[in-house]
Amino acid sequence: MDNYKVNSNISLKTFETKVVIEDAEKELKHIRKKLGKLQDVLYAHGKYAVLICLQGMDTAGKDSLVREVFKDFNVRGVEVHSFKTPTSLELKHDYLWRHYIALPARGKFGVFNRTHYENVLVTRVHPEYIMGENNPNINSVDDIDDAFWEKRFEQINNFEKHISENGTLIFKFFLNLSKKEQKSRLLRRLDKQEKNWKFSPGDLKERKLWEAYQACYQEAINKTSKPHAPWYAIPADDKPSARYIVAKIIYDTLSAYSDIEEPELDDDIKAHIEAYKQQLDNE
Repeated sequence: MDNYKVNSNISLKTFETKVVIEDAEKELKHIRKKLGKLQDVLYAHGKYAVLICLQGMDTAGKDSLVREVFKDFNVRGVEVHSFKTPTSLELKHDYLWRHYIALPARGKFGVFNRTHYENVLVTRVHPEYIMGENNPNINSVDDIDDAFWEKRFEQINNFEKHISENGTLIFKFFLNLSKKEQKSRLLRRLDKQEKNWKFSPGDLKERKLWEAYQACYQEAINKTSKPHAPWYAIPADDKPSARYIVAKIIYDTLSAYSDIEEPELDDDIKAHIEAYKQQLDNE
C-alpha cells in the first residue's frame, strides 16, 4: 500500500482515481475486525492516539468510508468530528483552535471528516472567507498574498509535528475522485428521493471551481506530506476499494508498532489471581 503514500511532489493529474480490488467488501470486513481488536489494545496501552484526516471533493465518499471502516470499533474508542463553517465562538480563536480541542486522547482514534486543511483549501478558493477571522494585518482580500498561505502551511506543519512528537499517530487521506464520477454521484442524489437531502445547489457552484480546488489540494499535499504526517492519495471512484485501501494502510502501519501491546498485570496481582477467583467463588 506504500504506492499510495506521497513521498515527493506529485501532480494529481497523473494519479489514478479508480482501482478495483477483487472482493474488496469481503476483505474490508476481515481487516476492520482486526482493526477493532487492535483498537482495544491501543486503548489499554494508553500511550498513543490516532488521528485520521479525510479530505476530498464533494461526493468523494468520506461519510460512508467512516461508517464502513470503523464499524467494528468500540464506540468509546473512536470520535468523529466534521468541521463545517466556523461558529462565532470558533472565529474568536485562531483557525487551528477548534481542531486542537477535538484531538483524540491517548488510547483513542479521532477522525476528522474534513480537517484543518479546509483552512488552505476552501478559504484559498474563496479568500473572502478569511475576512471573517478578523486577523491582524488583514484588512482586505488584497492582503491575503502568497506569503500568507506559506505561513499557514508552516503553521499546519508545526501543529502536526507537535502532536506527533507527543504521541499522536497521524494518517491523512485524500480521496482522489474524478470529475466524471462526481457528476454521476450528484445525479444519483437527484434521481433517488432518499438521497435528495444530500444535494445542495451550492454543490454545482463548487463543481465549477474543480480545477482551482485540484490546484489547491495538490499544493497542500506537496507542502505538508511529512514522514510523521504523510498524505495518501487514494483512488476514490470505486468506494469499496477505497475503503479497503484506507483500512489496510491504517492496520499495516499500526501493526508495525511493536510497543503497542496490552499492559501486563502487576506481579503481585498475578501471584494472587487464584485467591481472587476463590474469593469470588465463595461469595
